[in-house]
Amino acid sequence: MQAFNNMATSNLSTLFFFFGLLLLFANALSMANAKIHSHEFVIQATPVKRLCNTQNSITVNGQFPGPTLEVNNGDSLEIKVINRAQYNITIHWHGVRQMRTAWADGPEFVTQCPIRPGGSYIYRFTIQGQEGTLWWHAHSSWLRATVYGGLIIRPKEGDSYPFPKPKRESLLLLGEWWDANPIDVVNQATRTGAAPNVSDTFTINGQPGDLLKCSSNGTTIVPVDSGETNLIRVVNSGLNQQLFFTIANHKLTVVGADASYLKPFTTSVVMLGPGQTTDVLITTDQPPARYYIAARAYASAQGAPFDNTTTTAILEYKTAPCPAKGASVKPVLPLLPAYNDTPTATAFTTSLRSPRKVEVPTDIDDSLFFTVGLGLQNCPPGTSSQNCQGPNGTRFAASMNNVSFVLPSNFSLLQSHQEGIPGVFTTDFPAAPPVKFDYTGNVSQSLWQPVKATKVYKLKYGANVQLVLQGTSIFTAENHPIHLHGYDFYIIAEGFGNFNPKTDTAKFNLVDPPLRNTASVPVNGWAVIRFVADNPGVWLLHCHLDVHITWGLATAFIVEDGVGMLEKLESAPADLPVC
Repeated sequence: MQAFNNMATSNLSTLFFFFGLLLLFANALSMANAKIHSHEFVIQATPVKRLCNTQNSITVNGQFPGPTLEVNNGDSLEIKVINRAQYNITIHWHGVRQMRTAWADGPEFVTQCPIRPGGSYIYRFTIQGQEGTLWWHAHSSWLRATVYGGLIIRPKEGDSYPFPKPKRESLLLLGEWWDANPIDVVNQATRTGAAPNVSDTFTINGQPGDLLKCSSNGTTIVPVDSGETNLIRVVNSGLNQQLFFTIANHKLTVVGADASYLKPFTTSVVMLGPGQTTDVLITTDQPPARYYIAARAYASAQGAPFDNTTTTAILEYKTAPCPAKGASVKPVLPLLPAYNDTPTATAFTTSLRSPRKVEVPTDIDDSLFFTVGLGLQNCPPGTSSQNCQGPNGTRFAASMNNVSFVLPSNFSLLQSHQEGIPGVFTTDFPAAPPVKFDYTGNVSQSLWQPVKATKVYKLKYGANVQLVLQGTSIFTAENHPIHLHGYDFYIIAEGFGNFNPKTDTAKFNLVDPPLRNTASVPVNGWAVIRFVADNPGVWLLHCHLDVHITWGLATAFIVEDGVGMLEKLESAPADLPVC
């Protein structure tokens, strides 16, 4: 019997040994296929003509929009950013998990000090377990108005999409264009305390489209042939506006968002908040012709000014008949929702599901409740009226849990956390609002004034986190696209009014919620997200409307190191910029 047991144990050991070897071989094979992509991004001023006028715009390598990066899941990137512009700059790789590489995340004064004019920095990171569409953009002042581009992540070599292979792929970056220097626009707003001027047009791949003046020649063309199934990757890279997106006479089958696959569903319109991406399949089954691809504002803030232009590109069938000589045939125009069509926006966001059952964190360690919304700051006595041009002589502000976030200026949050530098931030960001009130009702003006501070919230490595994001009606309610750096999260529910823990938990989808990096918190409503704090570092949580982050609608999570090397933040790179 003993001999039998020994033999069984020996066989089992041999089996485990060979299984281990097999795993190592598979890993080595995967690593062998993985590539390192090296790029150089030169930040420079470039003349760009739009809407009949030329602006000296900040660009990457003289391109607007900037270069598209194309990689496979598992690949690494090394991008040397050389700053030849007049402004400080950083680059954020929006949606990249940055596992243990927070130094490469990019938000100014959060994970790094800015790259000064004349300076450079190499961002090094690996794509791990993500496939689909992400993007990159400047994360310093409002430079991302013109400094942005796509990041396409295809499956590992040998793997395929979980949907029929598309005949063609197109990337459409939806942007905003000011007939001015965007830095001047935000600086004027900061000086006066008033809201910044809205953009002059939206763009698709940097072009307003032929409904706008002086814009016909550059209109983006998406070529197709009859009978194809094509993949269109859509990114809202605009600064301050949620957008509706559609293609005339064509159905859109949504298959992914924020570099995570989704259970396919068909729609005629997509709603994207700034920062969000959506992958759609289209079948070219219409009569050969030219069809407008169009985007315009979803403006949920009642009474607030917004850019009401419609940007267009053209879906052009190869066999579309040519117009007679001297004639011009306009492409087919699509129907777009009304600017304030919240039901359509809600119908879209609530249709998103993961393709299969997912592991949603259930035993919650940190149950958090953050209010998100606007506020007003009273001006101290003696302040010039020139600096108090907000409503009733105030200055606009924004906050989470009544804390209006102030970025440090002498050290980054990550550096001060890692090196134990005191006086840069405090870890007393409240887990719930300091005062409970009717968040979406008629809020007392005594609650309109947030406190300015650099407060962060600490999480232990591996903590299961639930975060309720509750919109407020202070000054005005609107839809807020809330982005968490360094993480994807499950959006398990959303709704209108005040979140009610007694009744709204019944709405939680713990089976197949969508995995995203930016959540659209409904106007006068709430969203609930869950994630596991498995990535050590300092991670910014903020509204992706740049006007709101400028006013302080942000905080940060500090996720502590875990046990062992694989749960610890990597050391700071030698070329990390200094403040």
